[in-house]
Amino acid sequence: MNVLVYSRTPKHWEDPNIKFVSLEELLKNSDFVSLHCPLTPSTKHIINKDRLNMMKPSAFIINTSRGALINENDLIEALREKRIAGAALDVQDPEPPAITNPLFEIDNVILTPHIGWKCFESRQRLIQLLADNIKAFIERKSY
Repeated sequence: MNVLVYSRTPKHWEDPNIKFVSLEELLKNSDFVSLHCPLTPSTKHIINKDRLNMMKPSAFIINTSRGALINENDLIEALREKRIAGAALDVQDPEPPAITNPLFEIDNVILTPHIGWKCFESRQRLIQLLADNIKAFIERKSY
C-alpha cells in the first residue's frame, strides 16, 4: 500500500511507502481518505464541494475526528450523485444527527454514533490514567 499524508506541519518519514503531499494531491490520488485533525477555524469544512470534486469516483471518505470537518450538505450531494463511492462517519455535524438527516437514507454511507474510540485498549488506557491520577492525588503529587 502506498500511503499519502497531508499535514499542515510537514514531517519526515523513513518508510518509502509513506509520502507527504499537498491536500489536493492526496484527494486526487487516494482510494480512502481518512480525516485525523482537530476542528479549528482553518479546518472547519476542510472537505467541501470543491475538494469532494477532486476525489476519484471510486474513493471513500472516513471521518472519525470531528463532524464539521466535512460540509455535510456538500457530502450528501456528492454521495447522491455518486461523485464519490461512499462515506463512513463516526462523527456528524450536529451530533447526534436529526432523525430526518438524509445520511440515514443513503446506501453508500455507514454511520456510527461517535464510538470509534471505544475499543478495549482505549478504555483500558482511560482507566489506567484515572488510577494514576487518583494515586497522584492521594500521594499529593502532580501528575
